[in-house]
Amino acid sequence: MEKSNEINTDSSGGVMKDLELIIFDMDGLMFDSEKISYRVWDEVLKKHGYEFDFCFFEKMIGSNLERIKDMCFKQFGNDFPFDDIKTERYQLTNDIIKQQGIPLKQGLLDLLDFLKTVNIKKAVATSSGRDRANMFLNSADITDYFDYILCGDEITKSKPNPEIFLKVAKKLNCNPSKTIVLEDSIAGIIAAYNGGMIPIMVPDMIKPDSSILGKIYRCFISLSEVKDFLQNELNS
Repeated sequence: MEKSNEINTDSSGGVMKDLELIIFDMDGLMFDSEKISYRVWDEVLKKHGYEFDFCFFEKMIGSNLERIKDMCFKQFGNDFPFDDIKTERYQLTNDIIKQQGIPLKQGLLDLLDFLKTVNIKKAVATSSGRDRANMFLNSADITDYFDYILCGDEITKSKPNPEIFLKVAKKLNCNPSKTIVLEDSIAGIIAAYNGGMIPIMVPDMIKPDSSILGKIYRCFISLSEVKDFLQNELNS
């Protein structure tokens, strides 16, 4: 991917000057956790005799637990022991995190520190459950950077439905059209686009294809680039 690939132009002539809110996804965007997730899914499913490949994992990225459960039943059948496998996945994930930690994505802290200097609200909207989100955010000591955190077990519809983003904007009394959503997943970008927001993609394991390019406002290779872009736009 080319550096700082500009996908769409700004037809409003100054939307960055009127920003009210920036929403962060969590897994794959702030934390380098999708690789851990793929490893865990692969190990646990193979242990139970199920075939697992990256194409199926790709479809799950950005989805909440209920959507993933439905996907597993469709993929593996209604007798799929989802709850048992979930318990094993969580335990293995916790073991890996205790041993290795959760790497932060490049530029996250610099971006958060910069955003403290501007009058723009910040929130997290993650498909992960509240317990996982709290563990990740608290472990990195970044919870206090955010005005609001909404998790996948607190909504009824998973990304690519825009419910989670629209609920955050409503809670913080912000206009969706004046809200940036930072996402690494295809489902998250579609959700932001469908919510009338400003989707900015920082790809992780999945690169944008032709079907998603027209929905992205900007695409950057790291959060460091996001920080440089916003610093230039907001301070110019």
